[in-house]
Amino acid sequence: MPNHESTEKTIVQRLINKTGNPLEWRWADKVLIFIGLQVVAFGPLLLFFCLAIRFPEILANCLNPSALTYVLKINISFFLLFGIYALFAFLLRKRSPNSKWLAYSFAVIISVHTFIFMAGIGYATNPITFLSILSHAIIGLLLFDIYLSLLILCTWGLMFVIQISGELFGLLEYAPYLIEPPFMDGKIDNYWLILNMGEGIFTVLVMFILSAYTINRWHKREAQVIELSDLLKKMFGRYLSVEVMNSLIENPSALELGGGRRKVTIMMTDLRGFTALSERLEPERVVQMLNSYFEIMVDVVFKYNGTIIEIIGDALLVIFGAPQEMPDRARRAVACAIDMQNAMVKANQENRARGLPEIEMGIGLNEAEVIVGNIGSSKRSKYAVVGRGVNMAGRIESYAVGGQILISESVKQKAGEVIRIDGQKEVMPKGAEAPLTIYEVGGIAGHYNLALEGRDPAPAALALQIPLRYTVLEGKDVGRKGVEGFIIKLSKNSAEIICSGPVEILANLKMNLGDVDEKLSTRDFYGKAIRLSEANTQTYVVRFTSVPPEVDGYLQALRKHAVKPGER
Repeated sequence: MPNHESTEKTIVQRLINKTGNPLEWRWADKVLIFIGLQVVAFGPLLLFFCLAIRFPEILANCLNPSALTYVLKINISFFLLFGIYALFAFLLRKRSPNSKWLAYSFAVIISVHTFIFMAGIGYATNPITFLSILSHAIIGLLLFDIYLSLLILCTWGLMFVIQISGELFGLLEYAPYLIEPPFMDGKIDNYWLILNMGEGIFTVLVMFILSAYTINRWHKREAQVIELSDLLKKMFGRYLSVEVMNSLIENPSALELGGGRRKVTIMMTDLRGFTALSERLEPERVVQMLNSYFEIMVDVVFKYNGTIIEIIGDALLVIFGAPQEMPDRARRAVACAIDMQNAMVKANQENRARGLPEIEMGIGLNEAEVIVGNIGSSKRSKYAVVGRGVNMAGRIESYAVGGQILISESVKQKAGEVIRIDGQKEVMPKGAEAPLTIYEVGGIAGHYNLALEGRDPAPAALALQIPLRYTVLEGKDVGRKGVEGFIIKLSKNSAEIICSGPVEILANLKMNLGDVDEKLSTRDFYGKAIRLSEANTQTYVVRFTSVPPEVDGYLQALRKHAVKPGER
């Protein structure tokens, strides 16, 4: 047997798909609906009165025959006015489809028209009167807005005041269309009953259909919102904080394909020496270490409402200021970076508990205008950020050593004087047309009031210099291999090294120990020349970026047992 419910639903759905949702039509089209309802409601009454004039025997005993001609003239005038409004509505469908003056003025016209008719048959005698008020107001609210609905109620109220005042002063007659009450000796006039029942059923039916349709649409939209919320949680739940998620749920249009220009603060983080570290560990241990690290860092990012754009290996790309607007995005990003560096203590505690090596992170921040939004196809897309500012954030981060936060001039200007600058450098990033000044952040005052903790202690002077060979990996001297040098001071994470020649600041070095057994001398360790030492122009402070456990154990043993007297 055919499924009639399914067929009926299909027909209704086809009609909606073809004509669109009436509640979402343009105002000019909705005015045409309102005109149609008014004509359908009063058309049969006018037809009945015309027939009553021609055939008086069908006229209800309570109605005044002499008033019928007057009623017809008034209603014909209003129907002509309805025709004029319909013509205007058709003309405005293309020129000004959402014209409010047309809808508001027509609301006044139909309110006056309905009240005149209801006052003629007695606003207190006929229960349809107040039902008509309610139906007009509800239809106005469903099709248009609350203001049009209030306008209908106010017009009715004004007409009531005029009618009652006129009756009190003897200027107007109550129910002039009636010559006697429709209720006599406990009986009701049959024609009166049919007239009111028909009008009442029609009014209630229209209200029911519109209300049922609207409520059904609301239920469907509520289901769509729930589905969209679930989709958002699946797509963005691991990358956005609860606050940003709520913002997207309230404004789903932000998820549409496409992007827009937005000023954001971009954060790029990276683990120092992780590539070499991952080559020494089993893959399962590497994944375990990364998962533990990201678990801590993501919580910190969400704490400051950052948006995680991407996790690339051991690196994080985070933005502040999209999709949710953030006037204090630069300060928030700086505070987040400081909190993340301080949280590395917890990450390394967990690593030690699992027998994993300690790790260090460098962070770079840049403030720039970028293109941000959903990029891809309708089948596969992702929330992404594109622009030179992203590349610049990566360049700035590449100059940072473990535990360091470097920011651009734009971040410094945006954050203001609340941040503590511990140093600055002028660098020439790849692809840049002019030198770039970057600043090292040590803390932030004000609302966040944070400072970097656990800074590397001052290096201790060694009793004996440690010979080494180094290779410059970046800068003008790139490719110089096996150059001799000596470690003269040593701390947990850095050293002062006498070099055989000049080395560019922030150049990366690959080093090997000298005067040690072959197994230890072949182990490479890496560092970055961060500044010249105060001792002389050939001595550089080198921050270690990747040190194998064997080399680290050897160096730390020297630091503890081979320092000059009084330097421990």
